[in-house]
Amino acid sequence: MTVVKSTLSDKALGVTGPALQDTLVDLLGLSLIGKQAHWNIVGPRFRSIHLQLDEVVATARAHSDTVAERAAALGVPPDGRPETIAATFALPGTKDGWLRDTEVVELMVSTLEAAIARLRERIAATDEADPVTQDLLIGITADLEKERWMFAAENQPR
Repeated sequence: MTVVKSTLSDKALGVTGPALQDTLVDLLGLSLIGKQAHWNIVGPRFRSIHLQLDEVVATARAHSDTVAERAAALGVPPDGRPETIAATFALPGTKDGWLRDTEVVELMVSTLEAAIARLRERIAATDEADPVTQDLLIGITADLEKERWMFAAENQPR
């Protein structure tokens, strides 16, 4: 079997590899939460939030592919298996059954906030280890912050 050799030092790879894997798990989990809420949302804002959830899912899925390919390019085999996601996912998740539109908004705000906080930790950790991965994580954070803002604006009092 051919193994991809990393262009990073072992020390840098020891920081960057886990940062990429943890980000992959967060993004794949976020896409699953978004779809679960998308299928189960009810309430007067059903349609607009239903469509907004698809935007989050598309963003998370696109970034998860980029993150996995970055890991592979560095010689770290990405692990997006369902059992890995189930065992290591640490963001707030949804309950089962129908979800009120207001609950979905609160869920997405809290889940996105947690994902952003974890990304910011990885941004700091990869500063010296791998500025290319750090730049990737910064871009993902910007996109998730935009999604969080859009959901947070949904539940503002009248």
